Amino acid sequence: MLDRMVRGTERLTRWFAIIGGIIILIQMSWISYGVFTRYVLGDPDAYVTEATALLLFPVAFLGLAYALSVNAYPTVSYVVDTLQGKAKRALVAFNLLIMVLIGAFFSYAGIDATIKAYSSGAASEILLWPRFYFWLPGAIALVLFTWYAMLRLAQVCLDRKDLAAGSEIEPGQAK
Repeated sequence: MLDRMVRGTERLTRWFAIIGGIIILIQMSWISYGVFTRYVLGDPDAYVTEATALLLFPVAFLGLAYALSVNAYPTVSYVVDTLQGKAKRALVAFNLLIMVLIGAFFSYAGIDATIKAYSSGAASEILLWPRFYFWLPGAIALVLFTWYAMLRLAQVCLDRKDLAAGSEIEPGQAK
């Protein structure tokens, strides 16, 4: 059951990362358009700066869980690499616990900001787009990250993750 939840969540993390990549392409195109209109046509686009700035928040978090799923966070692993057995498992579990706690804090903050932006009806200054449109994807991405970190922590604590090879251990299989 845990392994199926992990695999399903990992598929979802890939989709979130793809959506983040698409948003980056939109930002890149819009910024290029803004530079072209400003310096070639001499008529700057008033919306480009605000729109691309507002899109930075969701982009920052949409790939967070995917980065965890492919072990892409910058780490100093020489201590973990020198440990073996229960000590290594304890250190990896502690690291994941810190990720879960920080993820839970930011998930709460993101959800709270989304609810407050929706309740207040706050809109961006120039575009007049509702601000919760930009808070919502980031909040969902933070919840996904926290959920995935909890699943990975459960795998480590239940001895379901082979930390040396990074592969799954079958239930009941001896290490």
